[in-house]
Amino acid sequence: MRLTLHEVAAQLGVPLPPENPLLKCAVTDSREVTLGALFVCIPGTHVDGHDFAQAAAKRGAAALLVSRDIGESEIPCLRVHDTVSALGKIAAFWRKQTSAKVVGVTGTAGKTTVKDVLAQILALKGKTAKSPVNNNNQIGMPRAMLHADGDEAFWVMEAGISHAGDMEYLASVLSPDVGLILNVGAGHTEGLGAKGVAWHKTRMLGQLASGGIGIISADYPDLVREAENTGATLQYFSTKDRKMPYYAVYAGPSGDDDARGRYCVHIEGREYEMVAPFYGQYGAENVAAVVACAHTLGVTVEGIATGMAQATLPHQRFCERRVGSWLCIDDTYNANPLSMHRMLDAAAERAAGRNLIAVLGEMLELGGNTFQEHEALGLHLAQVKPAAVIWKGGQGDAVREGLNKGGYSGLWLPVSAVADFTRVWEQCTAVAGQGVALFKGSRANNMESLLEVVVGMGLPHVL
Repeated sequence: MRLTLHEVAAQLGVPLPPENPLLKCAVTDSREVTLGALFVCIPGTHVDGHDFAQAAAKRGAAALLVSRDIGESEIPCLRVHDTVSALGKIAAFWRKQTSAKVVGVTGTAGKTTVKDVLAQILALKGKTAKSPVNNNNQIGMPRAMLHADGDEAFWVMEAGISHAGDMEYLASVLSPDVGLILNVGAGHTEGLGAKGVAWHKTRMLGQLASGGIGIISADYPDLVREAENTGATLQYFSTKDRKMPYYAVYAGPSGDDDARGRYCVHIEGREYEMVAPFYGQYGAENVAAVVACAHTLGVTVEGIATGMAQATLPHQRFCERRVGSWLCIDDTYNANPLSMHRMLDAAAERAAGRNLIAVLGEMLELGGNTFQEHEALGLHLAQVKPAAVIWKGGQGDAVREGLNKGGYSGLWLPVSAVADFTRVWEQCTAVAGQGVALFKGSRANNMESLLEVVVGMGLPHVL
């Protein structure tokens, strides 16, 4: 951002301080403070940002945003009732100062990946700002917006929700020109309530900027219904209906040992082939969504194809490591039923007849659907037929129930700690020998720690 402290104070309705420094970004961690930063003090469950205000000042913060008294301060200080709400107000004001085309990306599975690939393609056409990693909540997304310089051609920001009202807030701050809804499925259902994921995701469409457009998948009837009920102008993409303006289908791998895939893409009635950093049919949805959004924003077909071929995936999203005789797929960042099923299918296709080991963890925040979704995962696993399933966390009984119903005859190996996993992995690989291993689970399972055990057993090569 490039806002003066007086401009920020005026937007927040607080007294103007004597000093008026130029603010260049907003941070909530004193260790990330740079010169010109506004340090936002956010009280948390375990840590209170107010306790680090003086440390932020010493590191070069230009000003502080607080909600309680912090004593004497060497730098100007704005006091508000709620610093999180104030952060959103500042971001919304800054968004109005930009001429960039602003894209909001949401969905149940794959939104961080799509956001990153889309931003890489748009960057070939003009300067592009994006939210880092998955900074997509009420703190992360506004903070990402305020890191933008303001002279970009495009902003690509991710909006993630876990509770009712989250999307209304995030979308009101972002006011996107393009609202991209990738998909909908069971995810954070514990906090979203009875209205359904599609209803909550489509709240973004009610906050589009003037002349804005919603780009949504036509493959989810509940998403289409809820999106149309908003009255927003809509554009559709699909992996099932060739009549849609944007359509994509998987056409096979791009090489014998290449994690990139070939995709047949239809753009407004014309057919093209593109290489993308995805592998398998799950990637067709990502490709179709990215193509629809980039093309709507004026990127040529040639530009999209070039950017897609060059794009890389974010960390812990279907990243591959060769460890000895095993190809390890790192999709450890998070998990929900939709993403879990898709990554299993993609890993099975990557295995292509070789042994597959599924190293999986419990899926969290599913509320009343928890048992049935884990049982369904077990049924899906039985269809995929891995040589072994290594399970970490709760709901193992539900997964096992699904495996039994599906007639699974492979190894079932529950673990509770890294030490258990080391023993189980050695037991498992002694039987399986070589192949592909998928590592995936909800964030709290820390599945990457299990992957690092395997990496430590051999010299890895990042593909």
